[in-house]
This record gives sequence, C-alpha cells and structure tokens, in this order.
Amino acid sequence: MDDPRLSAEGELALARLALDEGDLRHAAGHLAGALAYAPTMPEVHEVLARLAARSEGGVDLFPLDHHPFIGAVVARAHLLAATGRPDEGLELLAAATAHAPGADWAGVPWVSTPELPALLDPEQIARLLMQICAAVADPVDEDEREPLRPYLLLARHAIDTYPDHGLLLGAASALARRVGAIDQAVAWADTGARIMPSKLAEVWLGYAYRSAGRTAEALAALNRAVDHDPDDLSVYADIAGTLADHGRLDEALGWIDRALLRDPTFDCAVHTGHRLRYQRDGRLDHLVALADFRRDHPDDTHEHGDLAECCQGQPWLGQIPAAGEAVTNVLRQVLADEGPVRGGQLRLSGLEPPSAMRAVAAAVPGLAVEVAEVAAPDIREPRRSSARRLWSYQGTIAVPALPAPSPTAVDRIRQLAHPAWPHPPAAYDAAVGLATLEVDDLLGLLVHPPAPPATPLGRTLAEHDPTLWVRCVQVWACLGLLHHRTDEPWADSTRRRVLVDLVWGVEDWVTEAALCALVTAAWVDPAVRADVATIAAERLADSVAVAQQRPVSIARSLAQLVLATPEITPDTRATARAILATETPAARPYRWLSRLWHHLRRPRP
Repeated sequence: MDDPRLSAEGELALARLALDEGDLRHAAGHLAGALAYAPTMPEVHEVLARLAARSEGGVDLFPLDHHPFIGAVVARAHLLAATGRPDEGLELLAAATAHAPGADWAGVPWVSTPELPALLDPEQIARLLMQICAAVADPVDEDEREPLRPYLLLARHAIDTYPDHGLLLGAASALARRVGAIDQAVAWADTGARIMPSKLAEVWLGYAYRSAGRTAEALAALNRAVDHDPDDLSVYADIAGTLADHGRLDEALGWIDRALLRDPTFDCAVHTGHRLRYQRDGRLDHLVALADFRRDHPDDTHEHGDLAECCQGQPWLGQIPAAGEAVTNVLRQVLADEGPVRGGQLRLSGLEPPSAMRAVAAAVPGLAVEVAEVAAPDIREPRRSSARRLWSYQGTIAVPALPAPSPTAVDRIRQLAHPAWPHPPAAYDAAVGLATLEVDDLLGLLVHPPAPPATPLGRTLAEHDPTLWVRCVQVWACLGLLHHRTDEPWADSTRRRVLVDLVWGVEDWVTEAALCALVTAAWVDPAVRADVATIAAERLADSVAVAQQRPVSIARSLAQLVLATPEITPDTRATARAILATETPAARPYRWLSRLWHHLRRPRP
C-alpha cells in the first residue's frame, strides 16, 4: 500500500515546481492532491499559503464544480478561513468530514483556536456538529475517533463562548457521546435541557444517560421527550429499544404498540417491533413480515439494521453452516494441528457426499481414502431418478459429469462468493451479479469450484477450512440461478426446474445450496412460498426416511433450512426441531470467521 505521506510529498514537489513557473492552476491541482493524502502536513499548508499570497487569496483556484475533488474542497476551506470567512471554511471542512470521516480534515490550528467560535453563529456551529454526528457511527470505534477530536475541541470552545445556547449544548453532547466523552456528554446535555426544555434536548439527554449506563434516568428523559411531542414516534421506538436492551421486552412492545396505534406504517416502530417479537418467541414469521415490509416500503426514513441483527450468525438466514461430514471434521482438525499436509490415509465407515470427498481430496493432495461400505440406499444415486446428474462415479470416487465453467464465471464467483450475508433478501440482491451467466456455467461451478481468491477472506478460508469455500461457491451459484430468466412465471420457469432437480439429485452439499436458493426465493416473493415450503418439507421427509437405514450427513443442515423457510407447516417444523435436538452439531471453527466477517462488514470511510 502506498505511503500517504510519500504520495503527498510527491504532489507537493510538483506543486512547488508549478508555482515557481507561475502555473498557479497546476500548482493548485497538486496541492489539492497533497491535502487529500496528508491533510495536516505542515509543508502542504506552507505552500498553500504561498499560493494564496500570489493569487489574491487563492480561493478561486479551487472552485466547487458539480463533483469537486475532496482535496480541492479542503484547500478552499483553509483559504476561506485565511481570508476572513471561517464560517464558510468550516462548512466545507464539515462536509469533507461527513464524506470521509476517517481523514483528519480539521486537525489544523485555525479550527482549534479558542477565538474561532466568537467569529461564528452558535446555531451554525450546532448544525455543523449535527451534520458530523449524522455521518459517523454511534459510538465511533476507538481507533477511528482521532479525526473527530478537533470538532470536540471546537465544541468546548464554542460552549465557553456561548454557555447558554441550548441547541449548541445538545449537539455538542451528541458528538461527545460518539467519541467516548460520556461524562462531558451528560453534563452538556443536562445543561442544555435545563436551558432549553424541549423534545430534542430531552432526547439528547436520554441518549447521554443511556451511554453512561444510567438507564432509569435515560428512560425518564425520553418519557419527557414524549410529553413534549407525543406525535414523534421515533422516541417511542427509542424507549422500546432501551427497555429491550435491559430485558424488559413486554414493556418495550407496549411502547411499540402505542406507536403503531398512531401510525401502523411508521418504519422505526415496525422494524423494532418485529425484531423484539422475534427475540421474545423466535418465530420466523416476524422476520418474514419485516422483510415484506422492507420490500413494500423502500423509502423508509433511514436505513434499519433490525433484520440483519436478527439474521446475523443464524444458519442459512445469515451464514452458511459448517459441513458436518467425517472427512471435513478430520480436515479441519488436521489443518488446526499441523497446517497444510500432503498424502496420508483415511478410512471411512461409509461413503460421504461427493462435494465433501472432492473438497478434502483437493485440500490434501495424495490422500488415500478407504471406504468400508456403501450402505443402502446408495448415496451415489439421485433421490429421484429424473434429477439432473452432476456426478459420475468410478467405484467410490466421484467425477464431475459436467464441463468446467468459463473463465468469466470463475472470475465472477470468486468476486462474489462469501460465507455470510446480512439476511436472505440481501443475498438475493447481491446474487444479481451472476445474472448474466449461463445456466451451464452456474452448474459447472457446482462441480468445478475454483480456488479461493487472494483476498483476506480467501486466504483465511484456505488456511482454516477450504471446504467452506466450496460451499460458498455452490450456494452463490444456486443464488445466481434465481436470476435466470426472471420473466418466466415461477411454476414453469427454468430457474425453478433446475433448482428442484438439484434438490433431488444425489445427497450432497449441492442439495443444501439449491434448497437455500429456493428458500431465498420464498423470502423475496410471497407468491412462491407455499411451493417452496412443500419442496422443503418433502426433501426433509426423504432425509428422515433415508436416515432410518444409514447416516445422512446433511440432515442437520436440511432441518436448519426448513426452519428458515417461510410458511412451513407446524408438523414439518416439529420434525426439523426434533432432528436438531438429536443430531450432533458439526464442529464450528468459526470464531476466526466471525471476527473476519465483522471486520469486512464495518463501513468504510
């Protein structure tokens, strides 16, 4: 990765050359580039001052066109401040911070001087602080707070200058809370609420108390906010969320019901209500109803994370579960104990799914596997004779029966496949990136999974569990099939026919992947739910029948898929739960994956 300071020095050198030659426009362009790389570098500001001295302030050299470069915006901000217009300059710095909060745009002397607030309107400062708060997390991660500290210092100086400005105190409290200055946030918000009694002041105070762990005082403040404005239903949702965070679900849902009585479509109450009801009784229909609401109300007031929060870490709702075969368990243990190995011998009491056998063989070159017997019913035969055959067998060795996918398909799946997603509709939306691939390519990916990509995720999977990467490829290939010929009516569509064929093929990870795609279709289209519920129930019943004669390694996963299926019948749900109660869970080496997934999901500045 390039060193930002070195890049800034390169731009700075070019700016000096252009300035020496009198080419002010080019000098300005290179200075904007230098500021983008190193916004607090003293040498950059020195050359910016030289440019200003030779161009009547230099502001016009950094115009705000339709899509201005952020370095030019920041340069203009500094020059506006230098020419006696710090209010305009601060507006631009705040806009830059809102656009890219991870850069230290405001870490310069003129922003932190105690005299600055006296040159500004306190209401303008409050608005700027609120703009920044809206653009960052609440709270901001500790390692990302430093670029915001100049604004906190500005807030302190502003309150010293305007100690009785209620709006400023509240906005400053909101910023302080986000950057971990909790005691300061409480003090400012408390003063603000006494100076300016209002709904907004009480909300700020309630949030500050909540961040400080003072729950009773937080609830009291939020209740006062409702008294100020009984029609602001977002406060009802905030009270409900605070109560739920402390295990008081019934009280929380009471507040949600009060909000919904006033407006049954108020998005915050709908989202929070479905999440809390799911937390209370674990019924899938709450999450499905929430997904339907999201689909029918695309213009919500803001982005909500309730559905993702409920699905995160849940098998098939938010991630692909670990494979449960004996061969995969052995592979994970070997990789954990010894790292990559070659050769060796492994004896199995029975033949396992072809994807599992081939994934382990690929991960351990030269491994000799001895299978004691192939129990009936023969795992090498499709569960329905009409099903598409992806594999042929040479004894107990599975061989792909389909040609390899195209390089385009390989590149596309390596970019897209991932072991986790926010929720089923999000997985469906992401899979649209595979919509242009042909069916033959998608099917080829199922039996010819490419190597994982050279990304942090790919390297981690290769090191810890290469079988999970194979499952990722298969799941996303099947999700891609959902986007094939979407103009065809579902009942007779190619996408349904192909996926159902895969569900009833040989007992394999592909069975799980295809059923996952069908379940995802049911999440996004209510019209197909009854059909998918029937398919899922029949496939689970078949696995139960087979399990009476021999082990079925995918039974647990099929049961989890059934429990993720909308409109499943109570009897089928009971069967799935009984399987999960008796089946031994697969080994779950996923702490490393959970950490990686959390890292990858974090919003980028």
